[in-house]
Amino acid sequence: MALPLLFLLMFSSISVSQSHRHLSLDHYAKTCPDFDRIMQEVVTPKQISNPTTAAATLRVFFHDCMVDGCDGSILIDPGTSNNTERSQEINHSLSGDAFDVVVRAKTALELACPNVVSCSDILATATRNLIKQVGGPYYPVLLGRKDSFVSMSSHVEHGLTRANSSMDKIIAIFAQKGFTVREMVALLGGGHTIGFVHCSEFASRIFNFSATSEVDPSLNPNFANRLRTLCANYKTSPDMAAFMDPISPGKFDNNLYQNLMRGLDVLPSDHLLITDPRTRALVAEYARDQNLFFTDFARAMEKVSVTGVKTGRRGEIRTNCNAFNTKA
Repeated sequence: MALPLLFLLMFSSISVSQSHRHLSLDHYAKTCPDFDRIMQEVVTPKQISNPTTAAATLRVFFHDCMVDGCDGSILIDPGTSNNTERSQEINHSLSGDAFDVVVRAKTALELACPNVVSCSDILATATRNLIKQVGGPYYPVLLGRKDSFVSMSSHVEHGLTRANSSMDKIIAIFAQKGFTVREMVALLGGGHTIGFVHCSEFASRIFNFSATSEVDPSLNPNFANRLRTLCANYKTSPDMAAFMDPISPGKFDNNLYQNLMRGLDVLPSDHLLITDPRTRALVAEYARDQNLFFTDFARAMEKVSVTGVKTGRRGEIRTNCNAFNTKA
């Protein structure tokens, strides 16, 4: 995720308990019985041919769910409507691989069962399948979401944190949306264990860090030098990026937490996880026990995936995922 993800958006016990009761694991059992097979047949080769797809899709999923709920609003193309979520600056770096895998799945599903499967269900399922494909935990995904009628750029900023956000702000955003500090640490680690981040997001740690140090002294010196070399021209080459987990960037594992303890972290917000007393012990727990991390991440993702879902007349099933249906 340039994958400074995160993140979260309006979440309340009411939104989950009342909206999510209309969802089910077998929602398409009768209306689109080949749903799971088709999703897998689309997602698997896409990840094999484009290994950045998993990280890209996870980031897009978060950026969707954390702004007005898991409703596919992030999928609306900026050209189809003014001021959509994708037109907001923080979403400019979202990878095309994620949108492509959704379009491919939608095309295949429309051939098999027209006007049945929502784009938001496709995104949620693709995310889960891709996480599993790159080594992460499996978790159940409830289905039956509808796609949103709106996508507003002005709604984005309050739902997402920045790479340089303070820990107070990060915790507050997650807390007001119903997530505990433990869930926050699990989601941040899961969101950043795969994928890359653009150099501009962490340049402050490796160039002109302070009056007395060119680089952040908490960084491993050799690692910092490699980052400085990689990002030397980041101002003129804004696409320059580094893996957030330099040890196993393509594998979903607990290495991000281990890296934090070794000075091999990249994002300023990730570094706060190991320095803040409210999160440091959790980093150590997850660094020691990958099974615990997987368990907590899976549970948190289940919770994220039903955030602010639209059901019934509150949404539609789009014919094309990147545009609202034309109204008569």
